[in-house]
Amino acid sequence: MSLLGLKSGNLRDLPRIGRIIAVASRHGFDHLVEQMGLQRFFSLSKRLVTFQKQPTPTHLQRIGVPERLRMMFEDLGPTFIKLGQVLACRPDMLPLEYSREFLKLTDSVAPFSSSESKKIIEEDLKAPIHDIFMSFDDMPVAAASIAQVHRATLLDGREVMVKVQRPNIIRVIERDISIMRWFSHLIETRVPEMHPYNVRGIVDEFAHTIRREVDFFIEASNATQLRKNFEHSTLLYIPKVYREISSKRVLVIEKMEGIRINDIERLNRDGHNLREIAMKGGAAFFKMVFQDGFFHADPHPGNMFVLADGRLGFVDFGIMGRITEDNREHFATVFLALANHDYDALVRQYVGMGFLSDESIDIDKFQREMKEDLVEFLEPYYIMQAQQIDFGAYVDRIISILRRYRLKLPANLYLMEKALITLEGILKQIDPEFNYYESAKPFVAELIAQKRNPRHTLKNMKKTMADFSDTVALLPKQIRMIFRKITHGEVRISIHHEDLHHLIRDIDRSSNRLAFSVITAAIIIASSIIIHSGQGPMLFGLPVFGLIGYVFAAVLGLWILIGILRSGLL
Repeated sequence: MSLLGLKSGNLRDLPRIGRIIAVASRHGFDHLVEQMGLQRFFSLSKRLVTFQKQPTPTHLQRIGVPERLRMMFEDLGPTFIKLGQVLACRPDMLPLEYSREFLKLTDSVAPFSSSESKKIIEEDLKAPIHDIFMSFDDMPVAAASIAQVHRATLLDGREVMVKVQRPNIIRVIERDISIMRWFSHLIETRVPEMHPYNVRGIVDEFAHTIRREVDFFIEASNATQLRKNFEHSTLLYIPKVYREISSKRVLVIEKMEGIRINDIERLNRDGHNLREIAMKGGAAFFKMVFQDGFFHADPHPGNMFVLADGRLGFVDFGIMGRITEDNREHFATVFLALANHDYDALVRQYVGMGFLSDESIDIDKFQREMKEDLVEFLEPYYIMQAQQIDFGAYVDRIISILRRYRLKLPANLYLMEKALITLEGILKQIDPEFNYYESAKPFVAELIAQKRNPRHTLKNMKKTMADFSDTVALLPKQIRMIFRKITHGEVRISIHHEDLHHLIRDIDRSSNRLAFSVITAAIIIASSIIIHSGQGPMLFGLPVFGLIGYVFAAVLGLWILIGILRSGLL
């Protein structure tokens, strides 16, 4: 038997579902719980208390919805914290204030026992722990929602860090993803005001991201590629991965000695030049984006260190982003357009990097209005000093303009935007006068020089001609396919009924009330017959079973009356 469409195989997850619903109600989302029909997971007494129409508690009124949602995710644990962190990188999926609030989510949790760590290592590497490491520190140096890290020494004396996945974390994540998919289905069918946010798409995006993050083979590959990109660099050092003693759940990397990048007091004490460190941080990131097209997408202070030789060191390569060659060319043109105040070119590039979500939109009108917005927003920046510009606020405003015109950019561009803003905050703590434009200038200049190179133009022309040739060659086949589908009756027309679900929900509620009313009336009649018979145990001179029936009918009647009064439909 299913409950609200919940598959019978998932009924074992009912305690977790109940926990999620209870936490949502506690954080002021009880109206959403009721709209989705989830109040039936509560007992009758709890429903009457929780779902009565009453003002939001004072302590919740002082807190905005984004902050309450972030607090709810924190209470629900690792999977939901990761969901919030994914959404922080996708301001196209939710309003910007939610993305910014989710940046505050951290997943530092209590460690699990070292005996479990050793058991996982021995299972995956198929060898006793003493055959792999000379020493293994039982106390982890860091513990997060997916894994924890231990110090260890290899048999040849090299010091390493061992990242071990939490026991059963994949099963926990898959359970929560399954529940999220069920919730997303209910939201799509019962909460029409959330349709613009594509909740099912959010869950799919999260599932794709988290499944990659729990596969340490992927993280090992990411670290190896980034190390190769900075092999002889004076900017950044990436620790070596020992792939021969790593697995899907175990990652062994070289131990890296350094100072956390936000430990300014120690950096000053050890004689590091803070301005130089900030410039190296910006330059390293722009090399990743503009030259390599492969960047570290989670540059928070716990992942960045300053080494003794002045280079920066990065760790944790679970979240990485890629930028295509076409995107890098767009960036070069955007910088040129900004430098020349060429707003027509700027609008064309923003359209070229993304796509319009509404195919029926008037392109000319769209470009004209977007140009006006960009002129109004950008002109004041030209009279400011570079260090006065808040890059984060600039990117936020650009994103809000793109959202206004329903222009969606590729996911990795939003990932890059989040990384840029996070890194700017860190580097400005080190050097308040730091500005991205100075760091980016040499890399942008190189991109622009490549774009203006005649060989590059010729290469683009050849590519365009090849694409056109492929399109022309496929055209007859596509036309035949269309006619074949028409003649075989395979062309279908989809009709979407607006707000039909409201009618279905109202009919469902009305039929439920009618059924309860009939049951209540039947109980009253049966109780009256029992009392009239005068048989059975007596209380106050009346049959006990008849009195119980009247009390039960009164409770049901009161419940029906409360439901009608709350609906406002008498």
